Amino acid sequence: MKKNRNSPQSSHQMGEVRIIAGLWRGRKLPVLNAEGLRPTTDRVKETLFNWLMHDIAHSRCLDCFAGSGSLGFEALSRQAQAVVFLEKFANAANLLKKNLQTLKTDNGSVIHTDTLQYLSQKNSSEQFDIVFIDPPFHQNLVPQVLKLLVENHWLAENAILYVETEKNHAPLNLLEGWQILKEKTAGMVVSRLIQA
Repeated sequence: MKKNRNSPQSSHQMGEVRIIAGLWRGRKLPVLNAEGLRPTTDRVKETLFNWLMHDIAHSRCLDCFAGSGSLGFEALSRQAQAVVFLEKFANAANLLKKNLQTLKTDNGSVIHTDTLQYLSQKNSSEQFDIVFIDPPFHQNLVPQVLKLLVENHWLAENAILYVETEKNHAPLNLLEGWQILKEKTAGMVVSRLIQA
């Protein structure tokens, strides 16, 4: 949900994301309209949640590069048990918190952190059923995230990973036993659903 190196710190313009379905269907939430912040399009989001239709309810989700929170809010609307939003930039993280308050839900939590640093911690408590990985493009972050998720035991058994990359991203080296369940290209973006 965010691309490029530029911090979304500098812009005060607002955009919005729309929740497609579920408890808050049709609700629009404000997001920072800044260079470097790119909410997943409705078309891509609709495809993703069609893929996850039978998995999302009661799941524990991790939104690794939350940005606008578009994927995490959609998951909560479709009755995910909990979503943890990781967001590096303070004003984006603060807006995520405000939007959770607006939705009057206690099922989402926002952690203002660098995703790689956060996932580098040894995890002994919380494991996730579904992980959204939509990092800034052209920084080769996906392989690092996948490695840390496994090494530090962030994934529940049979976890599902959603990975969004630029079209010319290097092929993903998946662990033995992992498989790509779904794959779709829309413009310059490739979306993949991976069974861990």
